[in-house]
Amino acid sequence: MTDRTEKTENFTDEERQAMKDRAKETRAARSRTKKDPEAIRREGEKELLEKLADLPDDEREIGEALHKLVSETAPELVPRTYYGMPAWAKDGKVLCFYQPASKFKVRYGTFGFETNSNLDDGHVWPTSFAVTKLDRADVAFFTDLVRRAVS
Repeated sequence: MTDRTEKTENFTDEERQAMKDRAKETRAARSRTKKDPEAIRREGEKELLEKLADLPDDEREIGEALHKLVSETAPELVPRTYYGMPAWAKDGKVLCFYQPASKFKVRYGTFGFETNSNLDDGHVWPTSFAVTKLDRADVAFFTDLVRRAVS
């Protein structure tokens, strides 16, 4: 029988923390099932804003801009966290998320879409985008993607 510590050596500290975050989110989601949708939204937004507040300034600004963009473009999406990252869900399933660079100590953050998003276009289409800052053109681009994703 393999020792459990041997199995976890394949994961970085950041990956292990993301798994712990996801387990915590799953437990919290189970406790919310009997709550009204507005209470779920408030709790999810509180968690999302707490995660944003913990980010380095440049990533926090991007995350806050994405939260504003998603909230205004698709108010039906529910803010929450996803593996400890800011995310927005439709019908209880994450539709899009922001993965800050600092989360996994990588070169750039990404704004990504899950498979339930409606972005299908031909045989190949992107589902994740590197984000180092957001200008007006970037906001317009992501606004269009979020609109398409929720349609």
